[in-house]
Amino acid sequence: MKALLTVLALFCVTALGRAQETATPVISAAKHATDGHVWGALIFATNSVEQLTGAKEQAHLDLPNLTQRLGKVFPYKHFEILGQHRQDIFREYESWVVPSRDLFMKIDSKGPADKDGVNLHLQVWREHQVLVKSDAVLRKDSPLFIGGPPWKDGRLIFVLFLERK
Repeated sequence: MKALLTVLALFCVTALGRAQETATPVISAAKHATDGHVWGALIFATNSVEQLTGAKEQAHLDLPNLTQRLGKVFPYKHFEILGQHRQDIFREYESWVVPSRDLFMKIDSKGPADKDGVNLHLQVWREHQVLVKSDAVLRKDSPLFIGGPPWKDGRLIFVLFLERK
């Protein structure tokens, strides 16, 4: 019995050593070159207070007057953040802003833009289907609003904001 335990112990140590040798190293996002850092949010817009979901997401602190800005673009009285996500925009790699599991955005950087902006290729996805493809320049203090599909008695809106370059 003692010999069997010794053989099992040696097997486990050998297998562990091989697994550590062949394991893929974890690469930190900090080592990748980035073109910026964005905040993305999925927002529900409606004119009916009864239709609000009761989501408790807090507005983005660096984006003042979000509700007023949205109200100038979309004809709704009430705006509710359903989900939000912060993400680095990687150079030469796709980035994903995922504020919900149903609606999310793929971002490909096309490099720097004038006035400290970033040239982007954007795709808004709903599950496995691309809803919108567009190129845009994102600049600090100038959020991008993308009108999404109708939902309940209102509309979903995707907001993308450049936090830092």
